[in-house]
Amino acid sequence: MKRRDDVFTRRDFLRGTAYTTIAAVLGKERFNAQPPERHARAKVVLVRHPDALDRSRNPNANVIQHMLDEGVRTLLEIENTAGAWRHLLKTDDLVGIKSNVWAYLPTPKEVENAIRRRIIDSGVPGDRIRMDDRGALKSLADCTTLINVRPLRTHHWSGIGGCLKNYIMFVESPYRYHPNSCASLGHIWTLPVVKDKTRLNVLVVLRPIFHGRGPHHYNPKYQWDYKGMLISTDPVAADSIGVRLLSAKRRDYFGEDTPFPTRAHHVMYADIKYNVGVSDPRRIDLVKVGWTQGVLI
Repeated sequence: MKRRDDVFTRRDFLRGTAYTTIAAVLGKERFNAQPPERHARAKVVLVRHPDALDRSRNPNANVIQHMLDEGVRTLLEIENTAGAWRHLLKTDDLVGIKSNVWAYLPTPKEVENAIRRRIIDSGVPGDRIRMDDRGALKSLADCTTLINVRPLRTHHWSGIGGCLKNYIMFVESPYRYHPNSCASLGHIWTLPVVKDKTRLNVLVVLRPIFHGRGPHHYNPKYQWDYKGMLISTDPVAADSIGVRLLSAKRRDYFGEDTPFPTRAHHVMYADIKYNVGVSDPRRIDLVKVGWTQGVLI
């Protein structure tokens, strides 16, 4: 098969063992775009702890804080926690925390509080920190810096609900991004309201949802205690690893590679069409910290 420099082909996408798994989920289209080989590398930290959840499966606040601190220090390769956060933020920043309030799997308050605590420790006054989800377009629009945090799950319209999907509330009409399995979600990240503002992405994988059907489907049997967080400055890379994790769990649970009900190809498009980040696992440095039992990836 001939390949032009401005064409990304199925063969390109299927190179490599890790990418074969991702390709089955993200789709096999051929379309005009720069090949991923031109992108720089990305780094994602997976931090896990066996005591992240208590016996009632509620997040353990002290452990969550420890996990966040260790993950951010590892990501930035800065030994001091406050110093790492000062690397991300300026004291005069107006910081917006983009959370998620989906009833069945919201961003845990313990994670939100841990992030807020470290923002304040970096020197940003508490009154210059905002947090929102559904009202983000109004309440977070003038923020100079954003922290993106949400739980990972399968999603009826976009294949997965991850870092990229979490910014859909920054547009006037979110439904306009639903066609073609939300393929254009990456475009949101190029809009002035968010472009170049995001300093950190925290994809919560304490109890991810690996299967569902329908826009509001929830069944607790498709949730498992993974007790982790994926932390990165690159939302595409974080979501790409999230796809790998959910795919691995689905394979473990169903006993075979089971396609997602909806392809999560918006992750690939965010990379090669919108240049938001890196989706190719060959160019993602996944650093694993802490508990390794049942890591899957």
